[in-house]
Parts: sequence; C-alpha cells; structure tokens
Amino acid sequence: MGSYCSCQWRNYTASLSSFRGKYLVFFFYPLDFTFVCPTEILAFSERVDEFRKINTEVVACSVDSHFTHLAWINTPRREGGLGKINIPLLSDLTHSIAKDYGVYLEDVGHTLRGLFIIDDKGVLRQITMNDLPVGRSVDETLRLVQAFQYTDKHGEVCPAGWKPGQDTIIPNPDEKKKYFEKVAKN
Repeated sequence: MGSYCSCQWRNYTASLSSFRGKYLVFFFYPLDFTFVCPTEILAFSERVDEFRKINTEVVACSVDSHFTHLAWINTPRREGGLGKINIPLLSDLTHSIAKDYGVYLEDVGHTLRGLFIIDDKGVLRQITMNDLPVGRSVDETLRLVQAFQYTDKHGEVCPAGWKPGQDTIIPNPDEKKKYFEKVAKN
C-alpha cells in the first residue's frame, strides 16, 4: 500500500497513512481458491486479536478481485473456502501495489508470499519473501513485531530468537558484556 494508494474491501478503505500510530503486518498471497493461501489467511485471522493487543493491524492482499474474495469468504472451509474471517482482504487488480512492494511475478500474473512489517511511524522494518509452496509463520511474525516494539521503547537490541521476557542487549561495547557473560557457555 503506497501512501498514495487506497484499497477497498467491503466498506473498508485503507492507505498506508491510515495505519499511522499502529504497526501493520501487510502480507501478499498468490491467489484465492488455492492451497497454502487459505491456511495462512486463517492462521492470521484466528490470531489477529494477539496482534491488536499490541497495537498492530493485519491486512492481506492479492491480485484477485473483491468479487472473488467475497466468493471465497462465502465458500465453507471444508471446501477450501475461508468462511468468516477477521482480517481484510484487499484487491490489487491493477497489480500496482504488488509491483511497488516487489512481490509481483510478471510471468505468472500473481505474487510471491511477501510479508512486510511497517512500524507506527510508517517505516518498513522487516520483509519476508517466501516462494509459492511454503506458508509463513504467525508465531514468527508476532515475535518480530514484539521485538521491534521492545527495541523502540527500550533502546536495547534483541538477540536471535528473542521472545518477550527474555534478556536483551544494551548496544554499548561495555554494557553488552552483561548479556554475554550471562549467556556464555565457556
């Protein structure tokens, strides 16, 4: 979603500026009525409250029309549909958003599995790009948002695999030693 772009889903209109003051998890999926895509959308939809509790919205986007989105939502889950979901599905029929984010595959006419974490100031903080056959992890996305928010608030940095409540590192040559002395195995 460029700052100039407006996308509609049902009665939902979004632009990047409409998320100022909140974090945004914005992800592209290749196509409606496919295989991995519904598993990702449902996984994010079922856990969207965890994101909202940390001031983060989740929005999905594909190059399908809003009519196709509606048909997919109205298809029962046991038939590969979505049923009721808790996140918006945006339509990018012109492919302009997908191209702006570098996820559009021109030769096949749809997107890679791109996921973007944009902070509360509108700054892109993280990009994940998956090839088509592998879905993304909601757990890892949530962890990354929590880590970025922690660093924003405390000015400390998060080591590999950090989760809320675990030790962080003070980014100072002397202060960092406290962390490394605590975790050193030899």
